[in-house]
Amino acid sequence: MQKILIIGYLGRDPELKYSPQGAVVAQFSIASTERWKDKNGELQERTEWFGVKAFGRRAEIAGEYLHKGSRVYLEGRKRTESWDDKKTGAKNYRDLVYVDRLEFLDSRANGNGSSRAHPMNDEQSTVPEEEIPF
Repeated sequence: MQKILIIGYLGRDPELKYSPQGAVVAQFSIASTERWKDKNGELQERTEWFGVKAFGRRAEIAGEYLHKGSRVYLEGRKRTESWDDKKTGAKNYRDLVYVDRLEFLDSRANGNGSSRAHPMNDEQSTVPEEEIPF
């Protein structure tokens, strides 16, 4: 079993795409920064970027409510996608987080000062890979 938990900020607006069958997929990036003091007591920080994909209703919600700079909490699982480079024929790989649960942490996400959660089970949010044209 694997589970990835991330709290961070969107690095760009979600990009929505549709499969030929009409399934919606949202893709965006999240930056998460960890801070600590080193042995000399100086504050250090490191920002890690995560590529993220959401499917189905969760993708629609992300596309409607999230924007660059939105703060979110998400739970998901790591997936490695691969494709062949059209020019060189080389195999390329990238790791993504496929979203299982998404919560908005900005008070402006729903306008009433509280976060908004959108948990859904896997059957509602997963699109078969053969339906994803990209």
